[in-house]
Amino acid sequence: MKEPARTLAWDDFRLIDAVAATRNLPAAAARLGMDHSTVFRRLKAIEATLGQSLFERHRSGYTLTPAGEEMAALAARVDEDITTVTRRLAGQAVAPSGEVRVATSDSLLSDLLLPMLTTFRAANPAIRLDVVTGNAALNLSRRDADVAVRATDNPPDTLVGRRAARIAWALYGAAGADHPQDPAESARWVCLGDNLAGLRVVRFAQAIVAPGRLAARFDTVLGLAHGVAAGIGVGHLPCFIGDAWPGLVRLAPPDPAYASDLWLLTHPDLRHTPRVRALLDHLAGAIAAKRPLIEGASSPLSPGPA
Repeated sequence: MKEPARTLAWDDFRLIDAVAATRNLPAAAARLGMDHSTVFRRLKAIEATLGQSLFERHRSGYTLTPAGEEMAALAARVDEDITTVTRRLAGQAVAPSGEVRVATSDSLLSDLLLPMLTTFRAANPAIRLDVVTGNAALNLSRRDADVAVRATDNPPDTLVGRRAARIAWALYGAAGADHPQDPAESARWVCLGDNLAGLRVVRFAQAIVAPGRLAARFDTVLGLAHGVAAGIGVGHLPCFIGDAWPGLVRLAPPDPAYASDLWLLTHPDLRHTPRVRALLDHLAGAIAAKRPLIEGASSPLSPGPA
């Protein structure tokens, strides 16, 4: 009599989830309370049952294959469902818990998001935040991050989310410096580098500002803001930075041509996960309260020299 085909058990899904989360077998084994060799053998058995490789091994660790991504997403959903049902049956309130990895830029984090993340953590103490900063695009389908907070007019088609605000940019200089009545006549300018050439304001500086008047380039918006505040030169900055720093003064109105959308993004498989949904909803409400600052409506122009 032919032996019936083996089906996956919940422990198999827990193992897949642990390897996907830790990206290496020793860490997954420690998380599961097993030894490394047992995890290795069980993972091979699961892949043999499915007839698919779930992970590829690289120097940086184990990464999910397309089939692995489906299984890891299923494991996460099953885990959430089991947790929800058991808590409801136990008469406990279901509170979001677990880790949420948030990807954003250094300027958005330091000058906009940190107070929002602080109030979110106070309201959701069972959620742990893992914050990743940088301007490089992360692959949310490979779980590089769960939520991305990005300034872009073209969010990836593979992600879902909401447009939270429109980020205004204006020209700023150092407070207390002697700026000409016409900001275009400023002798020294600073701008962002070629790594951010996708921003329209960067293309403006490259096309309009003569090389002899360009004092410095910066590879981050936060670095650029510090350069303007230090008096190296005038430059365009997001209004949520320029209007909030006491060391900066606005020299010209925001130019709508330089504005970009602020998006809250996640992968479609994660959008209904309670911890991800809780963070997205919290950030959306907090950003809405800051919209006048973000959209450049909260600060008058600096008066010109007497």
